Amino acid sequence: MESLQGLRVAILVDDGFEEVELVQPRHALDQAGAETRIVSPKGEPVRSWDFTDWGGYFPIDVALAEANPDDFDALLLPGGVLNPDKLRTQPAAVDFVRAFFDAGKPVAAICHGPWTVIEAGAARGRRIASWPSLKTDLRNAGAEWVDEEVVMDDNLVSSRNPDDIPAFKREMISLFGRSRRQQTHVE
Repeated sequence: MESLQGLRVAILVDDGFEEVELVQPRHALDQAGAETRIVSPKGEPVRSWDFTDWGGYFPIDVALAEANPDDFDALLLPGGVLNPDKLRTQPAAVDFVRAFFDAGKPVAAICHGPWTVIEAGAARGRRIASWPSLKTDLRNAGAEWVDEEVVMDDNLVSSRNPDDIPAFKREMISLFGRSRRQQTHVE
């Protein structure tokens, strides 16, 4: 497995994120040596969605109001319908996501996570996989919606749903590792 030792990854969520889409990718990142932090506009634990009902509560590591994108090397955007729908209506969350794209940092988005990518103005001209209900939204934002388990497009990796998590984790770790190596060569 690729070493992501010391790589700092923000995981941006609000209530209603799909639990498995945070837990499994985060575990893979932690196993690879990354330092993951849950960032949220809420000042209290966020509650997950567990496929068909509410799931568990997760503590916030950094409040969005105090989070600086410069303090992170990469971004993970879990899906769930409620989570990205809430995030995309909050200017601070959209600005946080946009900062990663503006800086050319790697971003991983799964399921409904690309809604926030659209709102940040970073979808145009990209190939993006997502939950099928985002197809029209992505096309209207100038992206090519792709029905594949994982899609790499420059600094963005995306997947459709929880069934795609194994491929999503593999490509996310690969992208984050490549980005880290490129940063090391630049410095």
